[in-house]
Amino acid sequence: MNVPGTVSEVDGFKTNAGDFDALSSECCGKKIIVANFLPLQAQNDIKSGRWSFSFDEDSLLLQMKDGIASDTDVVYVGSLKVDVDPSEQDEVSGRLLKEFNCVPTFLPPDLQKYFYHGFCKQYLWSLFHYMLPMFPDYGNRFDRFLWQAYLSANKIFADKIMELLRQQPELQGKVVLVQILNPARSNGKDVQEARREIYQSTQRINDVFGCPGYEPVVLIDGRVPFYEKTAYYACAECCIVNAVRDGMNLVPYKYIVCRQGTSKMDEALQIAAGSPRMSMLVVSEFIGCSPSLSGAIRVNPWNVDAVADALNMAITMPDVEKQLRHEKHYRYVSSHDVAYWARSFMQDLERACKEHYRKNCWGFGFGMSFRILSLSPSFRHLSVGDIISAHGRTCRRAIFLDYDGTVVPHSSIPKSPSPEVILVLNILCRDPKNTVFIVSGRGQNSLSDWFAQCENIGIAAEHGCFIRWSRTSEWETIPVAADFGWKRIAEPVMKLYTEATDGSYIETKESSLVWHHQDAYPDFGSRQAKELLDHLESVLANEPVVVKRGRQIVEVKPQGVTKGLVTEKILSTMTSNGKPPDFVLCIGDDRSDEDMFESISNAAYISSLPVPPEIFACTVGQKPSKARYYLDDTIDVLKLLKSLAAASSSTTSTSHTKTEVSFESCA
Repeated sequence: MNVPGTVSEVDGFKTNAGDFDALSSECCGKKIIVANFLPLQAQNDIKSGRWSFSFDEDSLLLQMKDGIASDTDVVYVGSLKVDVDPSEQDEVSGRLLKEFNCVPTFLPPDLQKYFYHGFCKQYLWSLFHYMLPMFPDYGNRFDRFLWQAYLSANKIFADKIMELLRQQPELQGKVVLVQILNPARSNGKDVQEARREIYQSTQRINDVFGCPGYEPVVLIDGRVPFYEKTAYYACAECCIVNAVRDGMNLVPYKYIVCRQGTSKMDEALQIAAGSPRMSMLVVSEFIGCSPSLSGAIRVNPWNVDAVADALNMAITMPDVEKQLRHEKHYRYVSSHDVAYWARSFMQDLERACKEHYRKNCWGFGFGMSFRILSLSPSFRHLSVGDIISAHGRTCRRAIFLDYDGTVVPHSSIPKSPSPEVILVLNILCRDPKNTVFIVSGRGQNSLSDWFAQCENIGIAAEHGCFIRWSRTSEWETIPVAADFGWKRIAEPVMKLYTEATDGSYIETKESSLVWHHQDAYPDFGSRQAKELLDHLESVLANEPVVVKRGRQIVEVKPQGVTKGLVTEKILSTMTSNGKPPDFVLCIGDDRSDEDMFESISNAAYISSLPVPPEIFACTVGQKPSKARYYLDDTIDVLKLLKSLAAASSSTTSTSHTKTEVSFESCA
């Protein structure tokens, strides 16, 4: 409801706010507890007429102090339960503030009656306690008079609180805020309202805190010449740029340069040559230049108290620190000018374009799912004919296969390999010229069970932390940090996200922990995975582990364990055994498989071999990758493996009994 005029004067209610000019800067940083009644007991001596006060030990307000730090100064604002004559109110106010840290509001008796017993008890109490009228005649119609009394009482409380919040009285008369209003780029209603609010706030501040010859706020509305702005910047001890949202605001940079000054400026300002230069900046954390000004005090512009504290800190900071902050900023600004930015931008643009022109662009998806991929021209579909041709020319072949998403679809509910996959892998492994490895992030127990029927297949479990060359050989362990104490930190964090994300679960391995979210709602699971990644990186920052996000997983594993390292180890072992590979095929779909692609294409490794091998690094899905080839999905992978198996079978049959191989019955 809109009440015309000053709320505290509605319908004849007058206030006696008292005078608290004696309040000092000690009020700053205090906790103010506001309640209807102060936690005090008051008595008036009939003979002497003098008031005596004491704390009410049963008051909840007083007991609240036990929950506040002991070194915090607590001030209470509220009414007394007795009436004090207006002639005594100033004296009583002074005593209560000095002796009890209490600030009385002194509501007029009638106002207290209509405010508390009227509006609060008759309307608010029943409303907040869900009390409905028991009988038709019991309910009260809304009384505007009581509502106005409620507003008036709250205005008195607000005035008392504002007196306590007087942003540093000792700076009054010494500090001036010069607010420059640059011309708006439009004349909409919002601009006019903002200008009107600024003018009203300026007038209100100057009326309260100003005095003859002193205005705390100087408002300059209109275009200010450059030389005049330069003068303001050169004189200002502090510059505040507190936009709620802005781009690359250059005012802080200009201010720093102006505070550094020139010989002419020093002469005009009567500053001795070579004297120390100082400047202070308070900037919004939402403006573009904020990250580059490490010596500035950053604030959230919506937090008024934080902005006020920042300004006070900037003004009262020791000169030595002001000088150090200025020197840091001036070094940066003087070396990162517009020309530097232009050069950097052009270099980045040329570098991006150089890569861009080398690649082909492909569009995928529809609607909101549409995206453009930039792929190398050499990135192409892996042709069965090409790989069969290379297979026929070679005799020492290394084949590395990822598991999930490569030989088994991610969407598959049973995670074990199909009989068709087992048959194909067994045929490949029976060829003595082939060394076949499953390189997976899965645990060794799961992989051992799933490939129990494959006698000659090699398995690298948990990204290569454990290696087994065949079903009958022992597991080898790559040396990693033996301390797995980090699991006690990571597992509770993962459990929190598992409880909050339906369809997710934790896979516990010997050397790692994996959080899966493939069965969760896609968008929510992806957001949770990102948050979990950030959370784990934070709590495990000092542990010897890496946190990685893969395809629908977040994994924590020891440092130094990657699929790339295990492929290097296997290839090196083959070479040291006198069987350097002349054919290397690597297929995977995940980020972890990129390490394998990079490893098998390593120039240093290839140059150490007698003859460079034919290398086929292949990713599943057409996407940016370190691999040169791609297959569309796991169906294509299985088709390719069938072709290789058929070729291997025909090769081995030339030296053994010829057998016919058919995959039709396994489909």
